[in-house]
Amino acid sequence: MLHPWYRGRLERRMVGSTNRWRFPREPFSGDLLGLSQMCKALNVDFEEVLKDPDRLYVSQIQKIFSRNLKNKTIQSREADVILKCLGSTWELHQPHLFQSETLAKLYLMALSQGTTSPKKELERLLQAQLCGSVQERPPIKKMIISLKINDPLVTKVAFATALKSLYLSEVEMNMDDVLGVLASAHILQFSSLFQRCVAMMMNGLTPTTIKSFYLAGCKYKEEQLTTACEKWLEMNLVPLVGRQIHLRKIPQELLHRVLRSPRLFTFNEFHLLKTLLLWVFLQLNHRIQTVPVHETVLAFFNSFPKKYSFLDQDTGQSLVPLFLCVRLHGIIKGKNLEELRHINFFPESWLIRVTANHYHALESGGDMVHVKDLTTQAMRFGLLFNQRVRHTDLEFPSSVCKHGPVSLRAERLVKYEIRAQTLVDGKWQEFRTNQITQKFGFVKPSCKSHALKIQTVGIPIYVSFSFIFPIS
Repeated sequence: MLHPWYRGRLERRMVGSTNRWRFPREPFSGDLLGLSQMCKALNVDFEEVLKDPDRLYVSQIQKIFSRNLKNKTIQSREADVILKCLGSTWELHQPHLFQSETLAKLYLMALSQGTTSPKKELERLLQAQLCGSVQERPPIKKMIISLKINDPLVTKVAFATALKSLYLSEVEMNMDDVLGVLASAHILQFSSLFQRCVAMMMNGLTPTTIKSFYLAGCKYKEEQLTTACEKWLEMNLVPLVGRQIHLRKIPQELLHRVLRSPRLFTFNEFHLLKTLLLWVFLQLNHRIQTVPVHETVLAFFNSFPKKYSFLDQDTGQSLVPLFLCVRLHGIIKGKNLEELRHINFFPESWLIRVTANHYHALESGGDMVHVKDLTTQAMRFGLLFNQRVRHTDLEFPSSVCKHGPVSLRAERLVKYEIRAQTLVDGKWQEFRTNQITQKFGFVKPSCKSHALKIQTVGIPIYVSFSFIFPIS
């Protein structure tokens, strides 16, 4: 006849993909491999469990409640948990609150304070859920728990929506409340709701939401959201945000990341420069509530003392990293270059370098001796298609068809790359060629570039061309 304690020790359970045996009544019996397998089965962080073995009980209860909720075995009854939070009292039901790790911990802490044997209460709680019928379940005493929230993003409405999501899988949310619901889900450690908010925010990026959504992604360390914000701004900085007063709200750190990206879309380098100059103007003129004309921006910078350029002055020194991302050698029109010199924005050494590069390129028959890296130094221009077009359409953008300087060479060596970003099945996808080095001439087949083919019915389509003229 075995001793009762010894009989309990022999009760074992299989967990994990390798069917390791563990003693269910022992939080940690020294079997690291078995513990690791159990953590994988319950989707719990192994290192956290080593620090706090009781987390396994929380995860086990969450898993059982989640399964019972899906199977609809939990029936409605009187609220048995009172949550005090944000100056209000919220009535909850124990089985539902275990979807939130924060509420689960608060409940178990309250449960342990009211008894001399917390482990027996936990086992009793599990047994209550594993019973087949409501009548067989032992009565659960009502608990009062409190949660203090210091996050300013959490409002009562948003928090109420988060609690409602414990009961309903598809609670309606509008874009005005999603940020508060995300913050509430983060505090509650309600992962499914948090990810639903992230998905909604990624699909709701606009000039008005880009700042708040990006900062939320940084605050809650949600890389998926911050990456989506960066990619959205890479496409829309110049053609969309750069024409609205919301440009002022773009954080400098985010702007710098976007400017460094090889996926950045711009019609040409001067368009990008105009967007950046407008951003600086709006940072320094907070009372301006409408987008000024370009001449107003030029006049503002021209009003600064002429002894030093704007970027050499205290006000502009912190902005130098942004303007180092602009490829000034890509601005080739004399009118535009004269404009840059007139406003006294760039250091004289920058403008001299640009002029010298243009001069050497002309002397070399167009070869861009100073440019080596296609990714960071290439000339670039872009086309934005908002409707389906054919190459034979008469309404093709006139800016593309304008004639520019013509090389008298019979052949020209060009290194180039073509990128396109568009919606495919509701998701943004990028298409691109490899970096191609090709000799162009006046007759077929050397007069045609590589064709980038994409299959989509989505619009708009952002197309970017990057090229350099290497030494022939």
